[in-house]
Parts: sequence; C-alpha cells; structure tokens
Amino acid sequence: MTPQTHNLFDGIPSSLQEELVQTLAESGTFRIERIISEGHATTPGEWYDQGWDEWVLLVSGGATLLFYEDSARRILKPGDHVMIPAGCRHRVERTDSEQKTIWLAVHFGDDPHKEFRGQQ
Repeated sequence: MTPQTHNLFDGIPSSLQEELVQTLAESGTFRIERIISEGHATTPGEWYDQGWDEWVLLVSGGATLLFYEDSARRILKPGDHVMIPAGCRHRVERTDSEQKTIWLAVHFGDDPHKEFRGQQ
C-alpha cells in the first residue's frame, strides 16, 4: 500500500450542528482523532470518564476544560496540550464560537474504541 498525504485543515464543514469527530488512524489500543468544535461544550452536569488515556492538542480556536478533582478552569489556546489519564473525570466547558476549534486527540491504553461514558 502506498502512503497517502492528507491535511488536517481539509474538509472542514462551513457550519456544524454538532461536534465532528473523525478517526485519522488506529491500531490495536491506539486511536488518533481530529475533533472539530464550534461553540460546543459538554452537556451541563455531565462528565467524561474514560477507561483509557487521552493526549489532546488544541490546534486552532480556543477551549476551556474543567477537571472534576480540580476546580480551576484550564483555558487552552493553539499549541496547548494536556494529558488526561484514564479515570480522570473532565468536561469541555466551552469552545470558541467565532471560529472552528480543531483538536488532535490521541487515545491509548485499555480500550480506546469504546464510546465515552458521560456521568453526572
């Protein structure tokens, strides 16, 4: 198979009703996603609680993360990245509504193919 070249900024819809999550690569217990947000946030009162590790890079736009064990909001700008260990409850408080927020998420560990488990 011949390797193909792609661009992270290609194929971005002009508007989004909901957050867009696309798998770019995966193998075994490893998955890389491109996530595109536009004013999206985690449903109020809900927390992500994953059984795998996730490393996230904010490529463009802006976002605010909140971790259950730490009340300080993390304001992310392009280039910022964070390692979210398995079992670390977190939520996206906001994403930029004026421009697309593009994330690169790397999931690895236990089973990164399971769906997120939102908890209240």
